[in-house]
Amino acid sequence: MTDAVTVTRNDDDRRYEVHIDGELGGFLEFRPAGEGRVVLPHTEVDPAFKGKGLGSTLASEALSDLARRGDAVIPSCPFVAHYLQDHDVPGLVIDWPNRDDAADSADPSEPA
Repeated sequence: MTDAVTVTRNDDDRRYEVHIDGELGGFLEFRPAGEGRVVLPHTEVDPAFKGKGLGSTLASEALSDLARRGDAVIPSCPFVAHYLQDHDVPGLVIDWPNRDDAADSADPSEPA
């Protein structure tokens, strides 16, 4: 049986949420930063769901949604920064907090 994975935007809590079979598996926080910019400070996946690719699914869906909305993203979360280094998100404008620091802060071993 295949697990049903969904990603939704929760504006009240300012985060995107990934659910697996209806259970919250993780979230990616966002904060409006004015003038069509959004800071992405933190991503977290419940340890019970590690290894299922939920972090990547969450990042992909959230970033695609932000691109559709026309928001520029500021990836201060190391997981999101690393994801963006490895994946192209069509139409997404990225405002690196400090381009030189982006590569250094994107530690793939950082918990998502």
